[in-house]
Amino acid sequence: MDWRLSGPFAFFDLETTGMSPTRDRILEIGAIRLDKDGSISRFSSLVNPRIPVPERITSVTGITNEMIADAPSFHDVGFKFLEFCRGCRMVAHNARFDLAFMQESLARHGMPLLPNGAYDSIPIIRRAYPGLSSYSMQSLMAQLPVCCQITDDGSAHRAAYDAEALFVLFRMSMNILCGTPEQDTTP
Repeated sequence: MDWRLSGPFAFFDLETTGMSPTRDRILEIGAIRLDKDGSISRFSSLVNPRIPVPERITSVTGITNEMIADAPSFHDVGFKFLEFCRGCRMVAHNARFDLAFMQESLARHGMPLLPNGAYDSIPIIRRAYPGLSSYSMQSLMAQLPVCCQITDDGSAHRAAYDAEALFVLFRMSMNILCGTPEQDTTP
């Protein structure tokens, strides 16, 4: 079975000002849409959270207060993101985190919630690649370098980069689990 036919899929990642969906805010959204016909489109935007970016977050993501000063608000970006993902099955790595932030932000701005939640890629990747030492995104990229066509150019912990890595890892895993031959859908 070709798993892509159950799509379209939207693989998304967020960068945030912290770990609490109620106290912290989204800084960046990155997503890749895979349609049933195999076509791929991308979405990426910084978001002005209207609060300062903590230094510890800047040290991990590289996102500074200067970078987000002129970025659009979540209200503006959220509508574009919802339109980009319309009709998609959502996929995130550690989906509970990203989904909680997204749903909280959508609700805070009076916008429609993602109706069907999101698939968590970790159990799927774990089933395709059992026995790895860790299933964090960075660990997976280090443990499966031959399979992953993305090289870390310093963009790890940025939403667009992590969405690309998620897409590649999920695609590889689903192809293994479903016996789908790999097609050239290079990010």
